[in-house]
Amino acid sequence: MSTQVTSRPASPPPPNRVRWRVPVRLRKSILVTHIVSAGAWIGIDVLAVVLVAIGWARAGDDRATVYQALADFFVVPLLLTALIAGVVCLITGLLLGLATKWALLRYWWVAVKLALNVVACAMMLAFLGPITELSTGEQPLADIWFVSFLAATALALLSFATVLSVFKPWGRVAPQAA
Repeated sequence: MSTQVTSRPASPPPPNRVRWRVPVRLRKSILVTHIVSAGAWIGIDVLAVVLVAIGWARAGDDRATVYQALADFFVVPLLLTALIAGVVCLITGLLLGLATKWALLRYWWVAVKLALNVVACAMMLAFLGPITELSTGEQPLADIWFVSFLAATALALLSFATVLSVFKPWGRVAPQAA
C-alpha cells in the first residue's frame, strides 16, 4: 500500500503579519523618536508662522529689522533643524512601517502620511536656496512670502498627518483576499 503525499498550496500570510520583528523596547523607542521629531517639526513651523506674522504686523524700518532678525537667527538654522527633524520623522516612520502591522503601503492613512512627509521634506529642500539668499541679503526682505508659505503649508500637512495618525481612516489600500 502506498501513500501519496500531496502538498498544499502556500496560503497567504496572515493579514497582520509583521515583516520585521523588533524587540518591544526598540519599537517603542523608534515610536517615541518619531513622535518627538514630528512635534519638533511642528513647533518650528509654528514659530516660523508667528515670526513672519510679527514681521507683517510691523511697519517701515521695524518690518525690515524683524525680517533681518528672522533671516539671520531663525530661517537658516531652524529650517535646517526642521529638515533634520523631517528626515528623522521619515526614517522612523519607514522603520515603524516595516516593524508594525500597519506596514508602509497596506493602509491608506500610512501611505498618505508617508507621501506628506516626503512632500514636506522636498518643499524644505526646494525653499532652502531662496531662504539662504534672503539671509545673506541677496534677496530683498520684501520677498519673505516663501517663508510664510513654507511654514504654513508644512504646518497644515503635519497637522493633517497627525489627524491621520489618530483616526486612521480609509482602511486598506488593497482589499484582503478571502
